[in-house]
Amino acid sequence: MSKKDNGGLTVIFAYLNEKNRPYSAQDVFNNLQKQHGLGKTAVVKAMEQLALEGKIKEKTYGKQKIYFADQAQFAEVSEADLKAIDSRISDLSTLVQVISQGCRQLDTELKELNSSLTTEEMMSEIKELKAECSAYREHLEKIKSATNHVTPEQKEMASDMMGSILEGYPKTKKQFLEEVGVETDEDCKVTMPST
Repeated sequence: MSKKDNGGLTVIFAYLNEKNRPYSAQDVFNNLQKQHGLGKTAVVKAMEQLALEGKIKEKTYGKQKIYFADQAQFAEVSEADLKAIDSRISDLSTLVQVISQGCRQLDTELKELNSSLTTEEMMSEIKELKAECSAYREHLEKIKSATNHVTPEQKEMASDMMGSILEGYPKTKKQFLEEVGVETDEDCKVTMPST
């Protein structure tokens, strides 16, 4: 801190009066260093000078020195004023809790909205599902309108023929069906509707 720059004294004096609580030189240095660029030695010297001038008070506890604003400069506060201040603090604390709860609720709602589909995305999804349903309906109508249905007699005859072939066939039934190109209901994952 240079002689012509007396800002360190002013800054520290204003800080101690504003906060109006005890601080060590290290605390003041930590709190003001980034904002004002004060060095630790400069802070210690400024606080000792302010104490010598009587602008702030100094108390020594063992090896530690504590500095605080001179309380004589502040007006006396009555018991009624203290109670009013305490009541105001209580009211503001309650208000902070209510607002914080509201913020948490809004944050939860925002997360839910951000994770849900937008109207445009929902409309697109509906359009895709309708197209898919339409394709399934067409496929179903083709199946219903087909005239080449297999009768139970034809199915039984095919099963008998396949049984006869498989008696002398060296491989399994599944391998035989694959070789001749026959697809079963199970292969196509077809389930028969109950009547």
